[in-house]
Amino acid sequence: MSNILEINHLSKTFGKNLVLKDIDFSVSHGSVISIIGASGSGKSTLLRCINLLETPTSGEILYHGDNIQSRNFNLTSYRGKVGMVFQSFNLFANMTVLENCIIGQCKVLGKGRKEAEEMARMYLDKVGMAPYINAKPRQISGGQKQRVAIARALAMEPELLLFDEPTSALDPQMVGEVLSVMRALAGEGLTMLVVTHEMAFARDVSSRVVFMKDGVICEEGEPDQIFNNPQKPETRDFLSRFRNG
Repeated sequence: MSNILEINHLSKTFGKNLVLKDIDFSVSHGSVISIIGASGSGKSTLLRCINLLETPTSGEILYHGDNIQSRNFNLTSYRGKVGMVFQSFNLFANMTVLENCIIGQCKVLGKGRKEAEEMARMYLDKVGMAPYINAKPRQISGGQKQRVAIARALAMEPELLLFDEPTSALDPQMVGEVLSVMRALAGEGLTMLVVTHEMAFARDVSSRVVFMKDGVICEEGEPDQIFNNPQKPETRDFLSRFRNG
């Protein structure tokens, strides 16, 4: 499998606080990578660096071999190919569900309205939100908002989709509906990088699991190895409460 992303010696500081320390890993086509770890371990910051919502302090991020921080790198095009789903949905409150899924296609990809609307309707149907295309975000539940956010990201036809704790802002009964959509996408071969506290998802759906602690990758491997035979005491300690989940 070819690598979409390669991350080399990535570090990030906020003031004197070192949040990411010498991170190395790659994302290959068709893989589902779950990043797990306690709150404050640097997981979300890593995702935000990959999308350049935060600027890395040192190191490099290569997209198909091109450094995304190079002066001549097309960041707008990159963000179209590397989509992001946020924990707080980030929908446009003044737009309908349908318009939320159209605007990025028109503005970033330069699609015509008709083509963008067809794509939006297709993905809204895929995530079970077709009946709500004329609703505003305030009229739908948190789980429905997150499914719209996923449809919006999919409508850009990304090569890689980043999920930043996509269920953490949801009521427990809404978590399942979002995870079921994500499981289906993984089953279809979408390349996904998922920061999550949902251990069953990480265990059952991922092709690889990355455990972070204190801004470093403490351990990574296949789900069976990480969950059933972790090598590091820090990993064992973190996972001990999920072992029988």
